[in-house]
Amino acid sequence: MTTPRWDHLLLDATLATFAGDRPFGLIERGALALKDGRIAWVGPVAELSGAPETLAATIQSLDGALVTPGLVDCHTHLVFGGDRAHEFDLRLNGASYEEIARAGGGIASTVRATRAADEDELLRQSLPRARALLRDGVTTVEIKSGYGLELAAERRMLRVARRIGEVLGIGVRTSFLGLHALPPEYRERRADYVALVSDTMLPALAAEGLVDAVDAFCEGIGFSREETARVFERARTRGIPAKLHAEQLSDLDGAALVAEYRGLSADHLEHLSASGIRAMAAAGTVAVLLPGAFYALRETRLPPIDALRTHGVPIAVATDCNPGTSPLLSLRLAANMACTLFRLTPEEALRGVTVNAARALGLSDRGTLAVGQRADLAAWNTRTPAELCYWIGGDLLRALWIGGAPATL
Repeated sequence: MTTPRWDHLLLDATLATFAGDRPFGLIERGALALKDGRIAWVGPVAELSGAPETLAATIQSLDGALVTPGLVDCHTHLVFGGDRAHEFDLRLNGASYEEIARAGGGIASTVRATRAADEDELLRQSLPRARALLRDGVTTVEIKSGYGLELAAERRMLRVARRIGEVLGIGVRTSFLGLHALPPEYRERRADYVALVSDTMLPALAAEGLVDAVDAFCEGIGFSREETARVFERARTRGIPAKLHAEQLSDLDGAALVAEYRGLSADHLEHLSASGIRAMAAAGTVAVLLPGAFYALRETRLPPIDALRTHGVPIAVATDCNPGTSPLLSLRLAANMACTLFRLTPEEALRGVTVNAARALGLSDRGTLAVGQRADLAAWNTRTPAELCYWIGGDLLRALWIGGAPATL
């Protein structure tokens, strides 16, 4: 008896591969084969080399359902203690994000709750948020630190991020966000805190294998360009890539800074300048749009989408899941918001949560349905890709595979 070439063969699917030149990389009545956790074959059913039952150990018909790469959420603050629902109330009563932050709320209030939680408690609070993303089709998630602002608490956050990946079987990439806010004990010693982050915290956490990238909040209420550059420089000496919260509330030329370091991404970008766009285009830095924060803060200044398109800057979309300014637990809803609020097309938005989101994490092994790619894929109760952006909410996910194995939803 001939041993089947493949482990699993999906038949009669509408494949949105995001590879090739066709819109969405679409293959009608397609087939997709999995072998050892990778995609082994993809194409029309009519081009299979033999009868399906001779090719794979397991065969599954999807009756025309849409299959996409597993979604990638490339910007989250998923691990934190407590919540900030009361600040939602304050904003609706007229307080600005800056006013809340300067009064000791905002990030500082989450820092207090996160510092007070041990590792197991942080995991208990964070897992439901991660499971919500999983049930929405997310197979890879980036998780930032930045609510500890001291070595022990930052370490707990990053360890919990790794544990989430182990518990749920999803891909997790971590970003060390030591320059997120100035902790209260360093209010009068700002330079000392920046030195602590760059010279002590980053080397220690990197040595423990907890840091995949560094990030910073480069903003008037955050950290300056020069302070950010100090951490980026230390990261570069260790071969750690950079990401950046840039141009959300003002233009500090942060996008150009992260591009100088050949950074993976610049995120938010409502106040992005033409020079910043040119720098990102030259460096290949991905523009990550965060419509959840735009929506929650009731912002009115749009990111310069047309200019990003004109200069060929790759565009990604993420939830920015966080307790204060984007309590968003659906990447598909973020894609809908990117279409509705920022006028992305459905194809741009879906590329933004697959192939371009993977690129924003420095991952080249996922985000498309192509031979050799990691077998992270989602089957949906839809027939066309645009429906994933069209429906506002709802349960559309039919099945999910991570590394070729069916995920428990």
